[in-house]
Amino acid sequence: PQSTMLRYVREPSLSRTSQSRHRTVPDRCVRRSYATEGSNYQFETLAVTSSDPHVYRVELNRPSKGNSLADKSWIEIKDCFDRLATDASCRAIVLTGMDKHFCTGLDLSEVVQLLKIRDGSGDASRKSFQFTKLIKKYQATFTAIEECPKPVIAVVHGACIGAGIDMISACDIRFADSKTVFSIKEVDIGLAADVGTLQRLPKIVGNDSLVREWAFTARNISADEALRSGLVSRLGERDHLVQEAMDLAKQIASKSPVAVQGTKMSLNYSRDHTTREGLDWIAQWNALHLQTDDLKNIAVSMQKKSVPTFEDL
Repeated sequence: PQSTMLRYVREPSLSRTSQSRHRTVPDRCVRRSYATEGSNYQFETLAVTSSDPHVYRVELNRPSKGNSLADKSWIEIKDCFDRLATDASCRAIVLTGMDKHFCTGLDLSEVVQLLKIRDGSGDASRKSFQFTKLIKKYQATFTAIEECPKPVIAVVHGACIGAGIDMISACDIRFADSKTVFSIKEVDIGLAADVGTLQRLPKIVGNDSLVREWAFTARNISADEALRSGLVSRLGERDHLVQEAMDLAKQIASKSPVAVQGTKMSLNYSRDHTTREGLDWIAQWNALHLQTDDLKNIAVSMQKKSVPTFEDL
């Protein structure tokens, strides 16, 4: 797997894709050590790179395990997005998975941990407290993605199973390779999904009947069905989609970070509140943030027919 100790920055020349459709190989790379740049983004289960001053790519980096989520994964994903949330240079994020699959769900080691709690000492009440603590830890991981004020674009390929759907449900925009297979798999292993899918997916898809069908049966969901239902907004070939996502992230990053981040927070708030509450929220937000210098910069740039630039937030 690609070392997380190095940052790869594409030069202006076009890149070539490898013969395998699952990996993208830069034509020429400039290596920058995280010891001098990006030292906050060293992880065992993630590879964090940046080829643009304001766009970060976060890649799930457990390819030998199908990018399944082990204990370290849950900790590092939350840590990574918490840091990106407050990183002034970061304005947009692309989330991908290495090698053949985006994410095949919960790692077997985590299932073993659940069984240890169930079969361990202590009465039902005490075991319940242990389970609650563990589940809340899992939930906080994907909530960190949702609450990160920087837009997150997920590019999904291969298998996106169980916790993989929990993860992308917390993202803002979702693209998928045309051969991707999705599944809300939890009922097949004897539990109800508890990390966000059942709470977020009905609001994304807007079809309660269909979400219930998926969740009750754990059947496979094709990429075409995911597109028709609104789970994803774009299909294509993985490597091209990653580039499209990076281009889209750069476009987002070129906008006022005050405007973009305010928009994401308003959308999230309005989704979970009434229309009146959402209107009140954005009125209070803009009462403060209409005073930003970004408005002046945009007006001046329009007069000069130039491209506006914005300070980091």
